This record gives sequence, structure tokens and C-alpha cells, in this order.
Amino acid sequence: MLLVTMQSKLSVAPAIDLIPNLKPPHRTLRFHQILVLIITFFAYASFHASRKPPSIVKSVLGPTIQLNSSSILLNSTSIESGLSSNGTGWVPFNGPDGTQLLGELDLAFLSAYSLGMYFAGHVGDRIDLRLFLVFGMMGSGIFTILFGLGYWLNLHVLWFFVSVQIVCGLFQSIGWPCVVAIVGNWFGKAKRGLIMGIWNSHTSVGNIIGSIVASGILEFGWGWSFVVPGALVIFVGILVYLFLVVSPEDIGFETSVNETELNTEVNPVEKLVNPVEKLENSVEKLENADSEEAVLLDVHVEDSDSLVVNVEDSDSMAAIGFLEAWRLPGVAPFSFCLFFSKLVAYTFLYWLPFYIRHTAVAGVHLSHKMAGILSTVFDVGGVCGGILAGLISDLIDARAVTSVTFLLLSIPALVLYRAFGSISTVANICLMFLSGLLVNGPYSLITTAVAADLGTQSLIGGNSRALATVTAIIDGTGSVGAALGPLMAGYVSSRGWNSVFFMLILSIFFAALFLVRLAKTEIKGKLNEGRWFSNSETQLQ
Repeated sequence: MLLVTMQSKLSVAPAIDLIPNLKPPHRTLRFHQILVLIITFFAYASFHASRKPPSIVKSVLGPTIQLNSSSILLNSTSIESGLSSNGTGWVPFNGPDGTQLLGELDLAFLSAYSLGMYFAGHVGDRIDLRLFLVFGMMGSGIFTILFGLGYWLNLHVLWFFVSVQIVCGLFQSIGWPCVVAIVGNWFGKAKRGLIMGIWNSHTSVGNIIGSIVASGILEFGWGWSFVVPGALVIFVGILVYLFLVVSPEDIGFETSVNETELNTEVNPVEKLVNPVEKLENSVEKLENADSEEAVLLDVHVEDSDSLVVNVEDSDSMAAIGFLEAWRLPGVAPFSFCLFFSKLVAYTFLYWLPFYIRHTAVAGVHLSHKMAGILSTVFDVGGVCGGILAGLISDLIDARAVTSVTFLLLSIPALVLYRAFGSISTVANICLMFLSGLLVNGPYSLITTAVAADLGTQSLIGGNSRALATVTAIIDGTGSVGAALGPLMAGYVSSRGWNSVFFMLILSIFFAALFLVRLAKTEIKGKLNEGRWFSNSETQLQ
């Protein structure tokens, strides 16, 4: 442990070195945990804000669809005129196959994103996570801006937009494994669902920020809808470089909360012996003395030389293999569940503003700007859904049961939104909020608390260096579904929006199906142990 700290000293955030008051003992472990949550929250919120512009500008770039039908008004303007004065699209996306081309644009981004996710997690377990995250943020910002420059450069070639989206997707894939691994380093399993449920609202907050910014400046030209979010990612990336601390050991805390809590949960037979066991005992004694104060590296420990060797050679410091991570219990079912769950969530992410723009609400068609702003209600519901799912899963201690319940309830919610969402603005907002809450709840839970649980389970001895790999596998598999969803929506929408909603409902059913076995196991286990009611009563006291 001490050796690892010395090796990671070279990559400590510059601001931490420049401002001594940010280091212990001037600042407690709790202070740095909150700081890490805030920094990673805004880091990934900026990632999602830069993903939102394509969905906002779809209704400007693509062909005009009459009323609720799938008939398309073709753009008669020439390539030279680009975006016509009556807003009938941007070549090459304004033709009869415009919606399909926009779907292929989403596919280019999300395919690169899902492919890059697997490699990003594997690499993230082996290099400095802070620098790797900053690299991804800078690249994402630059290529988001580059996409927007197509407006001023008057570019109308499909390969340019596709190429930019592919490279941008690769850079974006770096973000998620990094932030989850960093948060996992600082927090243990206790109340992880609630903490990460609140923290994971960064996805919806980022979507809301991206929607409002992109919609608000759309009237000045769709290029600005990309340039401003891209610049935001770069700015936040600079803050991440200056202030983010990857793990407690990097600034002198003895051991991460993650390792301490996990070690206390492992069966005594599984515990390591000799020096490492002595260290655990000393840490527990010091934590009992003052739970708020961190244990510093200048605490004298006997036989420290042998301690360094043993920790370095222990399994907890070895990065786990890709195929080995796939074989961990629960990884495959939750990965395939997320495949379908994320398919639904990202179809809404990329097509909801377009759907609202071309579906009359109370007999009135909304403007591009108002459609983009109204779509944020779905993300507001997503924030509440992520927090609620995390809280419930902590109370009942059953991630699969919580996910299946939310998924099954989202089916009637989508049916109601499609059938009655156009009656009035109030009905549209309420049903959209409910759909967002139920659709994004399990998606949020699986990508955060579940991934962190599976990546630090006792079977691998609480190996924190497996966390980025497991997270990448789960979210990478989900991102394959995220790539297919918007693409399929582009093609299926030509047959009417009822077909799109049927596709989404079918996907949710399959998502729940993959977790049925795990949910049954959880229910049997809790009933046999009699833990549900006792756990709930203990946490409520």
C-alpha cells in the first residue's frame, strides 16, 4: 500500500500540491469524498451535455414530417442554400431517407462508443485514471465543436459527419469507466445504491443542460448547439485535471473506505494473514476512535517493509482479465439487461425532441426550441427514478428485484404516454415524467451501484482494480443496445410512431426477462434469511 502511494505521487492533481490546505490533516476524508463526488458529477454531466445536441438539431437537419403521420415533406432547396429559410432541413439529411441517415449518424457514434468502452475499461485499470479521463474530455470537446463547424463551413457530405461522430464516440467511451472506478475507490458498499443513485443523476442533469443550451442558441444557427457544449466539456476537463484525486492513497489516506468496508464483510476464512491482517486491525481500531478522521500514512506500522511486499503481491493489486470479468457472477445477466434497457433510454435521448416536434400536443405543434425544452421533463423524471431505485435497492438489499419492478412498471407507462400524451400539455408532462422515472431508474442503478457491487465482490477479494473493467463490460454491452435503438427508431419511425413504441416495449420485456432468475434468487435468499424486514427496520431507526 505504501509503495503504491509513492508510485502514484507523480500523478497527484496539481491544485492539491499547490494548495497545502487541501491535504490531510487540514481536510478530512469526508471532505475529499464530497469533492470527488462533485468533480466527477460535473465531469460526466458535461459528457452528456455534449451528447444532447444531435437530438436537438434533428428536427432542424432532417425532413419535415406532417402531423402524426410518417409522410415526409422533401426539401426542395439546393445544396448551395444549405438550411432553407423555411427550415426544411440540411443536406444530406433532408431527403426521403433523412430519418434513416440521422439514425445511422447515431449508430456511428454509439457503435464507436460501445466498442471503445471495452478497451477504455481495460486500459483504465492500468494507467492514471485522472489523466485518462482528461484525455477523453478534451477529445470529446474538440470533436463536438468540429461537428458544429460543419454549419459555418457549409459542409453537406455524409462522411464528414459520420467520421466526426465515430472519433467523438471513442473519446466519450473513456468517461464512464473512469468516473465509476474513481468513485468506487472512495466509497464502500454501505448505502452505495442511494449515494450512486443521487450521483448518477449527472446523466439526466447533463441531458437537461445540453437540451436547454442547445435549444436556447439554436436560433443563431445549429452549429452553436455543438460549439457551446463542446467548449463546456473542455472547461470542465481543465478543472478535473487540476483538482480530481483518483484514490485516497494518492494524498496520504491509509486505505480507501471501499477496501475497509469490503474486508469486514469477507468470511474470516477468506482473509489474508500476517502483515495485512495486522494492518486491518490497526485501521479498524483507529476508525473506531474517530470515524470522521482519516488514517494518515505517517502512522507507524511494524514490519512496514514486509507489508509493502505483501500488499504489492496480493490479488487486490492485480488488474482482472477481460474474460475473467465476464465470468464473474451476475455480470452477464446485468450486461444483457442493460443492453435492452439502454436501447430504450437512448432512443428517447436521441429521438424524443424529434417526436415531440412532430406530434401535436393539444392540437398544436411546438417549435424546435420548445420541443427541446419540453423533452427535459423525461430527464427530470430520470433523476428522480435513479435516486428512488437506489434508495429502494438499499432498503430491500435486492438490486435485481428493484430493476425488474421498475422495468415491468415502465411498460404500461409507455403505453399511456403514447395513447394519451397528446391530449394536453399537462398530460404530456406528467406521463413523460413517469416514463422517464421508470425507464431510467434501472438503467441508472445497473450502471452505478450494480456495476460497483459486481466489480468489488468478495469473490475477487474486493479487488478495486477490477472495477473499471467490470463497469466497462456492463456499460459497453448496454451501449451496443444504445447504438441499435436510435438506428432502429430511424427506420421504424417511417412506419409510424406506434411501431417505435412497440419496439421499445418489447425491449423492456426482454430486459426484465434477463433478470428474472437473479430476482428469484434474491427473493428466496431474503425470505430464507429473514433479512428484509429486519434490515428495513434497522435502517429506518
